[in-house]
Amino acid sequence: MTDDAFSRPTVHALLADGTTVCIRPVRADDHDQVQGLYEEMSTENLRRRFFAASRRSAAAAAERACARPHPGYRALLAETAGRLIGLAEYDGDGTDGTAEISIAVADGLHHRGVGTLLVEHLVSAARAEGITTFTADALSENHEVLRLFADLGLHTTRRFEGPEVRCTIALDQSDTYLTAVEERGRAADVVSLEPLLRPRTVAVVGAGRKPGSVGRTILHQLHSGGYAGRLFAVNPAASSILGVPCHPSVGALPKTPDLAVLAVPAAVLADTAEECGKAGVRALLVVTAGLDADQAGALLAACRAYGMRLVGPNCLGISNTDPELRLDATFAAGHPRPGTAGVAVQSGGVGIALLDGLSRLGIGVSSFASLGDKYDVSGNDMLQWWESDGRTDLALLHLESFGSPRAFSRTARRVTRRMPVLTVDAGRTEAGRRAAASHTAAAATRTMTRGALFTQAGITATRSCGELLEAAALMHSQPLPAGPRVAIVTNAGGAGVLAADACAEAGLELPAPGPELIDDLLDALPVGAAVGNPVDATAAVTEDQLASCVDRIMRNGTVDAVLVALVPTAVAAATGDDLVRAVTHAPGRRHKPIVAVRLEQGLPVELLPAAQGTTVPSYAEPQAAAKALAHAARRTAWLARPAGTVPDLDNVETNRGHTVVEAYLDRHPDGGWLDPRECAELLGCYGIPQLRWAWADTEDDAVLAAERLRGADGRVVMKGHWPGLVHKTAEHAVHLDLRGDSQVRAAFRDLETRFAGLLEGVLIQPLANRGTELFAGVVQDQVFGPLVLFGLGGTATEVLADHAARLAPLTDHDVHDLITAPRCAPLLLGTNGARPVDLQGLEQLLLRLSRMASDLPQLAEADFNPVLATPGGVTVLDARVRLLPRRPQDPYLRRLR
Repeated sequence: MTDDAFSRPTVHALLADGTTVCIRPVRADDHDQVQGLYEEMSTENLRRRFFAASRRSAAAAAERACARPHPGYRALLAETAGRLIGLAEYDGDGTDGTAEISIAVADGLHHRGVGTLLVEHLVSAARAEGITTFTADALSENHEVLRLFADLGLHTTRRFEGPEVRCTIALDQSDTYLTAVEERGRAADVVSLEPLLRPRTVAVVGAGRKPGSVGRTILHQLHSGGYAGRLFAVNPAASSILGVPCHPSVGALPKTPDLAVLAVPAAVLADTAEECGKAGVRALLVVTAGLDADQAGALLAACRAYGMRLVGPNCLGISNTDPELRLDATFAAGHPRPGTAGVAVQSGGVGIALLDGLSRLGIGVSSFASLGDKYDVSGNDMLQWWESDGRTDLALLHLESFGSPRAFSRTARRVTRRMPVLTVDAGRTEAGRRAAASHTAAAATRTMTRGALFTQAGITATRSCGELLEAAALMHSQPLPAGPRVAIVTNAGGAGVLAADACAEAGLELPAPGPELIDDLLDALPVGAAVGNPVDATAAVTEDQLASCVDRIMRNGTVDAVLVALVPTAVAAATGDDLVRAVTHAPGRRHKPIVAVRLEQGLPVELLPAAQGTTVPSYAEPQAAAKALAHAARRTAWLARPAGTVPDLDNVETNRGHTVVEAYLDRHPDGGWLDPRECAELLGCYGIPQLRWAWADTEDDAVLAAERLRGADGRVVMKGHWPGLVHKTAEHAVHLDLRGDSQVRAAFRDLETRFAGLLEGVLIQPLANRGTELFAGVVQDQVFGPLVLFGLGGTATEVLADHAARLAPLTDHDVHDLITAPRCAPLLLGTNGARPVDLQGLEQLLLRLSRMASDLPQLAEADFNPVLATPGGVTVLDARVRLLPRRPQDPYLRRLR
């Protein structure tokens, strides 16, 4: 028996108490352990499992679980440190989508989430096999298993039959279920991170006696930073380093550390990790770099075998500035300033820059993790930690890769409703696009994919570390603007013009002041002031006048934020007026954001002290201030929008779609492009509207097809087809505007002659009516999942590159955004008196495309170009679909990286 027999690989996951367990299929050689699991149960637990305290039942159950698998049966076990602690199985005949489920957990390990975790994995396996319902019989007194079923997050019904209860569990992957799984995962994850981020004892393994080593530097940082727990060094050649007690090995330590910092050569790293695991260490921070594949595998295997969470390798370290802990296990130049920003980075250099910037701004850090090569702990883990730590109100990320983007997206959507989550969009460019066969694949760049993830999750994505800090300064110090309307006030006209340009380029609005506000401001400002937007208060403005002006604008309902651009003048210096103070102490500034721009400022961004212990951000460039305000306005809009829902669709035949895909892959094991007939059948399974068509193998068939399909004007289109053909227009394999039998015959003969030996047949369609040619497609990213693209179509779609993208499954909000984001959107909504296209039909097309891609992981890419949109409907004129032999993967299944 192999893992392949179960279509489920070995994975590791976390129990409710943070313990790491291995989840894997049962094998034949597990028989003795499985039987032992049952035999070690108390008489009462054995009776609850088998409805009788019979040891024969235990033996029979072990035989069944370890026998050669048969269709409709799955058995998974959970083990830790080589000990089997739980088993769950389902059995069904595969005819009605129903399977019977049973669960067993070792005595003494109840209430730790073993059974729930196993059932979650069984649910995922069952869905992949087309099972839609679990049933289970339990004794009515077995409150534990009944509570387990009730708390899953799945719709469960009970029917009492004497002393027994019949439970029926629907396996729909609803948002309720995903939320329940997510919450269980979050709680387990946070507990597992406690030894890493709140360790009571730390040991630095590899701390050298001579200055300059990384291990010694980290030991110095911990010691000099005032770490509040017990601190040890491990070095067989020393008794004390930097005044810290030193011991020859981890096993010789007087107290088992929660966290071990490993700064040892790569060649001995795995053995050192093994020693830590045997000693009971619960978390590792590995700063060692340069591991080869075998060393990397051995390190991770040791962490999984002994249940140790791992940060790194190849990282700068971690810190937690909680005053009761003061953990600084990094080799940065200084200690991070305590504060409220959580920071997670992959690059140590970026981490140092952000730590320095946050300290300089006075924002400070709550906790910091340099994730390095990210073998285990990820940005997702850190987001969940910050969500729960009670100290973090701002999250900053610099991630170059994602292990599970869809799980990350769900976490980020939840966390960013509680605090701003900002990131640097690292890795936006590619040295060259991969060879792309379809328009969809060519359009699906890394920038577009990551942009879709960040937009849908509500993450503020910046393009540099500087922009990240500039946005963080505003979101840390100011209330969010209610909208994008900005008023600019300046004491120098040129500075105001620069600020106005910057705001317009950032997508902000500059509303003109109304008559009442104009009169109000003219009363407050010196003679010669120009009241518009910008407001030019002139160089003669005094501190009191500027403060009054800013206050009146802040109180006006037509403005959401104020930008004050100041330049130093001799006039203000002569009168002793502090114009900056007019900004930082404006009476109404606590209700709306206010930012300063000081062109002479030496640093890109500063936080200026303000009234009542608050601060105001000041920028050296108006572009930086405008971008920060734009980021804040977009966050406001995202927060104001209710969470989207994935609409239900009618006329969807998912099972038939699977049958079409499986039949094709049976004939073409390596995958490939569907021919027009197969493509039309698959689109029909999802109710995707297509232009009428007919297939023709011969010239006479083409004539007959044309006669059937001719519209009122009698014109048809002929498209040649052969395996591997993607861009028919580029190959001149299309004949348009064919009238009469003679033109149809001539067109067929032309294709037959030019593509002799290739042509398999032709597709005949009526000539489509006029309308807007659009493009819709999906590409299945191996990491991010299905990415749906939409934009202007036709032969120039790649040249114009007018596309938007969102990750599937699409919600109602995502579809609206897709349609309105491209530059061609005004053509769809109706301009210059023209009627809008069928927007509801366009939404349905995109939702059905999203559903098809979400249902079928084998769908590598689909290309609908052109899609004809008119006021009367939406129709796919040409479609291409490529399949690959891929197994379904559950992106929301609880498992460690």
